[in-house]
Amino acid sequence: MINYFSREPLPLEMHKICYVQKTQLQPVERRLAAAREAGFNSYRLTSNDVYLDMLTDSGVNAMTLCQLAAMMRADEAYAGSTTFSRLSAKLFDIFDKKYFLPAHQGRACEQILSRGLIKEGQLVPMNFEFGTTINQIKQVGGRHVSLLLDEGLVLQSDKPFKGNFDLKKLRHVLESERGNVAFVRIEAGTNLIGGQPISMDNIIEAAAICREYGVLTVLDASLYQDNLHFIRTREHPELSTRQITKLIAQAVDIIYFSARKLGFGKGGAILTNDESIFLKLEPLIARFEGFPTYGGISIRDMESLIDGLDDTMDDDTIAQGPNFIAYLAGELQKYGIPVVTPPGGLGCHIDARKFVPHVPLSEYPAGSLAAAIYISSGARGMERGGIDEPIENPNDPPFGAMELVRLAMPRRVYTISQINYLIDRLSWLYENRDLIGGLYFEEGAPRNFYDRLNSIGDWPERLVKKFRIDFGESL
Repeated sequence: MINYFSREPLPLEMHKICYVQKTQLQPVERRLAAAREAGFNSYRLTSNDVYLDMLTDSGVNAMTLCQLAAMMRADEAYAGSTTFSRLSAKLFDIFDKKYFLPAHQGRACEQILSRGLIKEGQLVPMNFEFGTTINQIKQVGGRHVSLLLDEGLVLQSDKPFKGNFDLKKLRHVLESERGNVAFVRIEAGTNLIGGQPISMDNIIEAAAICREYGVLTVLDASLYQDNLHFIRTREHPELSTRQITKLIAQAVDIIYFSARKLGFGKGGAILTNDESIFLKLEPLIARFEGFPTYGGISIRDMESLIDGLDDTMDDDTIAQGPNFIAYLAGELQKYGIPVVTPPGGLGCHIDARKFVPHVPLSEYPAGSLAAAIYISSGARGMERGGIDEPIENPNDPPFGAMELVRLAMPRRVYTISQINYLIDRLSWLYENRDLIGGLYFEEGAPRNFYDRLNSIGDWPERLVKKFRIDFGESL
């Protein structure tokens, strides 16, 4: 963010565009038809019908010329690839972990860790839960508990690290479950509460408590680059990004991440300095992912990741996502639009309960708002609420603690003019929020990425009619 002489501050892109991918903005009538064809499920929309794809930042970040060029030097050997050796060296340089196991993405890492480290009935405490993580733990007969500070679930606040552990709760659980804890999972940052970061001090203190009880600590570093930015700017400005990374790496026993998020690439990685853990997990990589020096990640993606990881240590690069998110959140607040504050990483999160308070929880306000945002703007976001949030019993009403719409911010993909367009359409939608109605499941509630829903009444058609009155022939 820089200051301007003649206008308010704006985030400044710290890159230039060298190649482009055409996108298109469909007419509002087509967007309505696409929403209905997709069963009001943003996962089922096709790219041809999406103008701003803000579903996720996973695997959709722009790659650099250096990354693309690096892919051409890949050593495609089945075993003993020099590319694997180069990536191992880069990971050791950044994370101080000498053992590296490749996987095809983050959830594959979670599968390997769960199968290798969790026994039937064991507990996995974590600062906050994530759907794929919980599913992997349950598959092997494990249990989980979230130990987030209470302030983490307060959507609008000024707390800079809402992803922190409640350390008193952590100590209590480790004491009461002594000998029955597989490991403690630390998510940095915390996806389901609005991409909120965890502080470096909290990570180090949590790891120290775990060492007292002889419990392993496992850091999920998939959203790490945003979290590193927040630690450097909100907590430890005296430290460099690389210094922060080293200090945290030294505190935890295992690090894993999805390279679809961290490193601007594809694949995943599990890192440790413990040879016994490495030897326990290595056969699982061979079984589920492939030979350990190529398993999971394509060799070309390994080469691109080497350069991408250096980008995650660059302050200008990792600042852009949080700066764009903060700009979007700040501009929306000017129109009274309720968002999660302080702005976190990954994306801007809109508080659906406050945006459409007239839509009851039983009619999925976050899902309804995500559909309305797409119809009015062509931007595809993600529902983070009763539809998406994992639940214990499918027969119980699936009403989670949060009803959010996430507008993810893929790195180095969209420009400020596109974000300003989105702000304009969201401000119009907020003025017309009374037109938004609810959704229902057409065939029960199977809870997966392919669910189909339908609108309660014709509110989408009425929204389109009002759009045409206000915008005329505009798309």
